[in-house]
Amino acid sequence: MPHLFRTSRRAASACALALCLGAGSANAESAGAQASWIGAEPSNDSTRLPNPATDYTLASGDLLRILVYQQPDLSMEVRIQDNGQLTYPLVGPLMVAGQTVVQTERLIEEGLRRGGYLRSPQVGIQVVQVRGHLVSVLGHVQRPGRFPIEKPGLRLSEVLAQAGGVTAIGADSLTLMGLRQGRQWRITLDLASLFESGDRSLDPILEHGDTVFVDRAAVVYLYGEVQRPGPLRLERQMTVLQALAAGGGPTARGTTRGLKVTRREDHGGWLTWKPDMAAVLKPGDVVHVPESLF
Repeated sequence: MPHLFRTSRRAASACALALCLGAGSANAESAGAQASWIGAEPSNDSTRLPNPATDYTLASGDLLRILVYQQPDLSMEVRIQDNGQLTYPLVGPLMVAGQTVVQTERLIEEGLRRGGYLRSPQVGIQVVQVRGHLVSVLGHVQRPGRFPIEKPGLRLSEVLAQAGGVTAIGADSLTLMGLRQGRQWRITLDLASLFESGDRSLDPILEHGDTVFVDRAAVVYLYGEVQRPGPLRLERQMTVLQALAAGGGPTARGTTRGLKVTRREDHGGWLTWKPDMAAVLKPGDVVHVPESLF
């Protein structure tokens, strides 16, 4: 995982810190960066936009590398404890869970200054390992697992990219669930709309503990005198004719005369009829291609 690092607020000291510690300076914040929250309107003023390295909110379990300019004895790696505190020499325990990287740097600087250890301390923090903010991606994706929220405003499409995208048998929609304001939250999103519409509100921002689930794609079943009988992925608005074509068409002994479709009804019964070739199939439909009598 790439390190999250902020250089010093003082430009001259930042250059010296980069030379001493081998760290590159942070990139300037882009004026065209996306807003952090769904539905947020672009600002017309000079309000600072989110910076992934400095606006990340720390949480229990995160591993930090604390760097103090020209004080190698005070530079170390520390993990945030389960109670949200970080124990740092000379300063003591600090409650940092819920604080940003910048705020935590200032806490340590203030502690070193107040204790009289350094007159003008300059502290930089790298988030080496993210453990406190995770989302789970399950189901038919290339790499299911838990992924860290490494920056504020991480969107669903970005997490899907980390998971390698949807597999060939994955559905065209997904389910996103989690907690919002202490309440269970669950929505179903259409993947095509997510990427085609350009509407950012359809690409929600993820929060710690969210779960993304991609189900198996719906199928229809071809059997009888068809070249490739068996389950077939049901594409959007697939017709009987399209399903037959995807299955290779009837065999030399097969015929479309007398072709039947069997569908399970809502009450549990089965309905069988002779459809028009332009009829749209539904998930679970069974298409039977009979044998020709002549």
